[in-house]
Amino acid sequence: MKILLVKLSSLGDLVHTLPVVQDIVWALPGAQVDWVVEKSFAPLLHPLQLPGGGLRRVIACELRRWRHSLVSSVASGAWGRFKAELQDERYDAVIDLQGLSKSALVAWMARLAPDGKRFAMANQTDGSSFEVLTRWVANTAIRMEPHSHAVQRGRALAAQALGYTVPDGIDFGLNMRAAQLEWAQTDPEIIASDVGFARVALVHGTSRADKQWPVACWIELGERLNAAGFEVVLPHGSVDEYSTSHIIARALNDFDDGAPGARVLPVQPLDALTHELAGCAGVIGVDSGVSHIAVALDVPHVQIYNFDTAWRTGPPEVSSRVIAEGRRQLSVFAQPFPEVDAVWQAWLACALAGEVIDGEGNSVQQALAAFHPDFADTQPTIS
Repeated sequence: MKILLVKLSSLGDLVHTLPVVQDIVWALPGAQVDWVVEKSFAPLLHPLQLPGGGLRRVIACELRRWRHSLVSSVASGAWGRFKAELQDERYDAVIDLQGLSKSALVAWMARLAPDGKRFAMANQTDGSSFEVLTRWVANTAIRMEPHSHAVQRGRALAAQALGYTVPDGIDFGLNMRAAQLEWAQTDPEIIASDVGFARVALVHGTSRADKQWPVACWIELGERLNAAGFEVVLPHGSVDEYSTSHIIARALNDFDDGAPGARVLPVQPLDALTHELAGCAGVIGVDSGVSHIAVALDVPHVQIYNFDTAWRTGPPEVSSRVIAEGRRQLSVFAQPFPEVDAVWQAWLACALAGEVIDGEGNSVQQALAAFHPDFADTQPTIS
């Protein structure tokens, strides 16, 4: 069976859709799965093209750019090359997992096998975008549960389209395969820690200003991580994020006390960044695509929310209000934003559940006790 998935952007939405590939591989052994995606996000899917990853082809497009310069894209041949690659195969099923006019256009352009069908959502779900053209293009429009997590929405749509039951558990396909990415290895002198400290990534960047966490909070959190024996690493994806990363790093490196300090990571493609995050002891970040990669990697992770929306985009099956014991991935919500101590307590809970160790091989309890003797007989507060 030949299946085409259409999910073009954005980064967080793509991460939420990754389990669909693993579900199909589990339910339909031998299925050939292709995926159409915006070119800038294509590296995220590279791990799924490795043996056992589930993807046969990644078809890259640049609809975001082409719509602003259609004439030049046609003249340059870029549009024609994309169309030829897309239509090089006939599909038994084309599934529009995005629900927008641009994804409906791609689904409509794709060629069907004699008995093939196009599938799409029939309705909008809470907190997501939806454009009616997607169901007009589809042969079969499937009604979705209005109040559903972004991960579960995609899984349910594909399962109903292809006639299988969503499997128990969840596999994003990145966890084990990230370590196999030979092309994701950047200069080890840049990525590897010079002093052997375990790393915690702080993901402060987000495309929406109202999702940001104050820089002063990041600095205070970084100081606590440094005191506990962890080096802070700071990814970035824009000029503004680069500047913020350096402000945080300068503050954390402004002490000559032997603490691990902080490093600003180089600009990296998504497969290399995925590899970097996979090697971290944990990740703490705002609601952003990079934070969702941490969820997909199943590393200890705290996701920070200024809005009570973690129920649909946060770590799956984790409440945005309640920090539950034994979970290695948690979300923290408060308005106007969570306090540092709430995020810190959540990190301790995740680190303990994930058995995080520092660069010297100590458990998080041992590391904290070394810097804070009164911690040895205490446990993090769960609230």
